[in-house]
Amino acid sequence: MKVLLAGAFGHLGFDVLQSLLEAGHEVIAADVVTRETELTGYTPLKIDMTDKEQLKGCCDGVDVVITTVGLTKASPTITAYDIDYGANKNLLDEALRAKVGHFAFVSVLKASKGRQVPMLDAKAMFEKDLMESGISYAIFRPTGYFYDTAHIFQPKVEAGKVTLLKTKTPVRCNVIDTRDFADYIVAHMLDDKKAYDVGGREIYTYEEIARMFFAAAGKEPNISYTPAFMFDLIIAMAPKWKKGVIRFGKWTMTEDMVADVQTGERSFAAFIKEIYEKGLKF
Repeated sequence: MKVLLAGAFGHLGFDVLQSLLEAGHEVIAADVVTRETELTGYTPLKIDMTDKEQLKGCCDGVDVVITTVGLTKASPTITAYDIDYGANKNLLDEALRAKVGHFAFVSVLKASKGRQVPMLDAKAMFEKDLMESGISYAIFRPTGYFYDTAHIFQPKVEAGKVTLLKTKTPVRCNVIDTRDFADYIVAHMLDDKKAYDVGGREIYTYEEIARMFFAAAGKEPNISYTPAFMFDLIIAMAPKWKKGVIRFGKWTMTEDMVADVQTGERSFAAFIKEIYEKGLKF
């Protein structure tokens, strides 16, 4: 089966690329920046999805489009609406023109609930357009990833203190390893008009996660809590182009992120220990 994978050289995208190749699919690996990898058997395609002209013809002869494209950090020049919505909408329009059979989109858990957060609202907007487009679609809404969580907690543990947001009840999550999530996407990319909320098999509170990081680092836990409104002060003082990412950070730290689909072979607790055993940095 011929698959166009958009965002193929990002963290999740590369794992999806590997899963597709292992499953025997013919893959066009599209991204705004391509790179040489140890993988073989795919066709790289350098493309900027915000430019409709560059997309012309990219879906011709393609059976499935998978897009992992989304804004992952603050930018002074582009917004989530440019990428998570606009770029993916351009790709969907080209897929419809080329009469592609299936379209798979990686969104985020509870995107429609966080409409005040641009990084969520843009994904929710695209989900709506995709559902109404008439194409056979599969939407995948992850809770979060192992590496993203490590990126948040490891530097704080190294600095000696983790500060969490104070909530009425402990906030929980079941983050998933991107290889496990990639395998799930490839296994279900042909499903028709389906949306899956997907996470890992282990559910932890953020305090439990912080304690696991301190233990793996061989340090005594040092955890404090701050009122959630403190994030509002940070948002108010931040440059306009940074506000969206900060709002997303506040939202994820105050909202339960536990998915109904709990899958994967990789353990988050074991991943945390491995970080310090192997000296990995996030």
